[in-house]
Amino acid sequence: MSLRTRIEATRAPGRNLLILGLAALLGASACAPKAPARPDCPPGKVCLQIGNGSEPISLDPHKVQGTWEHRLLLDNLIGLTQDDADGEPIPGVAERWETSADGLTWRFYLREAVWSDGVPVTAEDFVFSLRRILLPATASEYASLLYLFKNAQAVNEGKAPPESLGVRALSPRVLEITLEHPAPYLPELAKHQTMYPVPKHKVEQLGDAWARPENYVSNGPYRIVAWRLGDYVKAVKNERFWDADKVCVDEVYYYPTQDAVSAERRVRRGELDINTDIQSNRIAFLREQMPGYVHTHTYLGVAYLAFNSNIPALRDRRVRQALNMAVDREFITGKLLRGGQTPAYTFVPPGVAAYKGAKPPAWAAWPLERRQAEARRLLADAGYGPANPLRLEIKHRNSPDPMLLMPAIQADWKQVGIDAVLAQNETQIAYASYRARDFQVADAAWIADYNDPMSFLYLLQSSTGAQNYGDYKNPAYDALLARADQEPDAGRRAAILAEAEQLMLDDASVVPTYFYVNKNLVSPKITGWKANLVDYHPTRFLCVAGAGERRAAETAAARP
Repeated sequence: MSLRTRIEATRAPGRNLLILGLAALLGASACAPKAPARPDCPPGKVCLQIGNGSEPISLDPHKVQGTWEHRLLLDNLIGLTQDDADGEPIPGVAERWETSADGLTWRFYLREAVWSDGVPVTAEDFVFSLRRILLPATASEYASLLYLFKNAQAVNEGKAPPESLGVRALSPRVLEITLEHPAPYLPELAKHQTMYPVPKHKVEQLGDAWARPENYVSNGPYRIVAWRLGDYVKAVKNERFWDADKVCVDEVYYYPTQDAVSAERRVRRGELDINTDIQSNRIAFLREQMPGYVHTHTYLGVAYLAFNSNIPALRDRRVRQALNMAVDREFITGKLLRGGQTPAYTFVPPGVAAYKGAKPPAWAAWPLERRQAEARRLLADAGYGPANPLRLEIKHRNSPDPMLLMPAIQADWKQVGIDAVLAQNETQIAYASYRARDFQVADAAWIADYNDPMSFLYLLQSSTGAQNYGDYKNPAYDALLARADQEPDAGRRAAILAEAEQLMLDDASVVPTYFYVNKNLVSPKITGWKANLVDYHPTRFLCVAGAGERRAAETAAARP
């Protein structure tokens, strides 16, 4: 029986065993090499081993965009604000801040802090960093996130000098930021990697080579000291961090763990203390087999399919709508994933601050058979059918959940006459292809950078650039987002953003498939772990049960 047949068969009553068979088939780690055993922890030290999903592409905050990279940098660099254990913004390098009555000018007052090499962290570091990420030569794919800064877009497009950016150092410890429009969410954004400082003195001396482990300096609780490609990144406690006396863990190892099932076994054997993902359809099994390890929580994230508008067939709204309607989201979330995910018919997840959002399309309530019939009709109107089938390639990530659900989407589209082939890629490579527009249909996901609907809606803005994977362009949509930016009333702003989301959904510009939950395996011996909406868990707030007593005993035993 083919994989496609197995998926289609699970739709029939009494075929649940086939779902289990499919899960076993996709979850098996075929002939994977045995991961290395847990490294020794030095006497008197507390060490943590974290499975971190994918390999980072860089250690430079201006060169990365993945959640796996952000988790790593979260421990080593701190912005004006930072995450607390609950994922909420708290003072970081800035001890306090104030804003003008019109919401356009912000002043951040910095604490006394130093880089891990002893050089003071100053407002000039932030000015330098914010200019650097926007320089065209930096080629940061996240630069558009900062277009709310005065003149940021012009700087990023090479139309204005970096000195015109709305940031300046009023003194070594006072930073002023001027915005294009009010942004009450700026303290949320200020904890994101795009606003992390980089060490001006090191970058000016070494250029991009500052981010190599042998040159790395940090201003956070840890500093990176090693990166063994394909094995781990290692960080050690930064004794010059202003709160170093409150940091329990001395050494942290971050491992690429693309195979969630193999990582799960490593957690069970004690080789990893944490893994930052779980294959969704194994959650119930793991709750039973590993009591106390599974942590899930509502997450500000959406999985979706992006259409490359450079492909002629995908410029036709009828085709996009047919592809959208044909996906059986209830089957995907209820039968395949089974991890608490919910079907997505809108783009912005529920739970985003002060936002009610767009309405699901009327067809979301139709039976699947009716939706399939309408999808066939739309395709026929667009000129596709048995004599002229539409052929598409879905490029997808090889992480656990996409591996599970992409064959189901392939089967859904087959039911309405579309021949879709799957092209599996390692996560980093997949996203690089999306940014280069080297795809027809892309399996993508987005996690909020800050708790506001704009963190999702800006992805489809025509000025966004690389992260607008499908090159969606709609002047009316752009105008609504611009209008929302200028609206000071929170309620009216939310209504404008909901109107923009509705317009984008009516265009069938993407296919939202499901809303995320965050899923972590955490050893019960780890203390300080708090599930939260953004799934940020800085190591500085974690410890190991009994670590204080063990540290004292090991230190005493090591004395001559």
